[in-house]
Amino acid sequence: MTKEQWMQKTIELAYENTVNGGKPFGAIIVKDDDIVAVGVNEVLETHDPTAHAELLAIRRATEKLQTTDLSDCQLYASGEPCPMCMGAIYWANFKDVYYAYSSEEEEQAGLGTSHVYAQLALPREEREIQLQHVERQAETNDAFALWIEKQQ
Repeated sequence: MTKEQWMQKTIELAYENTVNGGKPFGAIIVKDDDIVAVGVNEVLETHDPTAHAELLAIRRATEKLQTTDLSDCQLYASGEPCPMCMGAIYWANFKDVYYAYSSEEEEQAGLGTSHVYAQLALPREEREIQLQHVERQAETNDAFALWIEKQQ
């Protein structure tokens, strides 16, 4: 299939999800011209703010393929991925990601994430949500040291 045909399938998923009361987002992961995994936005249904179409598709693909490396797959998303989904896309090593609706179109529909992108671009101390470092106690088991040890 062509990129345009895969995208059409992705948009149809998003449309059907909207018909069923969900948000208008769908994602398909393709490998060797076959569908590996599919996801639709389930945020409203599950009350889980991380239940984005891309994340659900990535979870299903990595489980099916038994790998965290999806560099040999393509991701088709109905909308331009949000910062959370982009993080997962990077972690999964995708090389090819395609989307239909731009972030500007998402903003016009009240679905945009420009505020989150803007917050992440700020220095840590200027963000609305303040991260606060808490020193670990000396007697606490050191998970990072254990990880390093296990890698040797």
